[in-house]
Amino acid sequence: MDMLPVETPVVLNSGERLAMGTDEFVVLADCARTGGALFAGLVKMPPGGGPPVMHRHDPGEVYHVLEGEFAFYVGPPGGDIRRTVVSAGEVMSLAGGTPHTIRNESDAGAVAFVVHAPGAPMEGFTRAAAALAEDGDTTMAAVLDIAAEHGIELLGPVVE
Repeated sequence: MDMLPVETPVVLNSGERLAMGTDEFVVLADCARTGGALFAGLVKMPPGGGPPVMHRHDPGEVYHVLEGEFAFYVGPPGGDIRRTVVSAGEVMSLAGGTPHTIRNESDAGAVAFVVHAPGAPMEGFTRAAAALAEDGDTTMAAVLDIAAEHGIELLGPVVE
């Protein structure tokens, strides 16, 4: 049996923390170290956290919930939006282009390991959103600008 050559592993855990409002993203693998293929890390959300609107983007996402629970809203704007609650130990995957949002609707904090592929659009948006939050410029116009710049289409609120 032929064995593939073993390359020296690259440690990707930078632990850099990016705060967006009350939500936090801890970078574990960035595009610089994955050749743009992945952007991965820990998403930490307090109760009530998460993006305020439905959105879609080309990269696919996989969430492995480690603590607490997340509510995923998936479906077309104005159409049949499905709510799925994913708890610790469970996985949610979203194909690129899927309209969605994610929220922590519980009374406890929640943490998930998330991978975005390809990574560049989501890393760019996450870093830009964190910079806006740090500068205190959280106007909708500023968010719309950085979303458009990184290929993220904001679709509006979840219709209850």
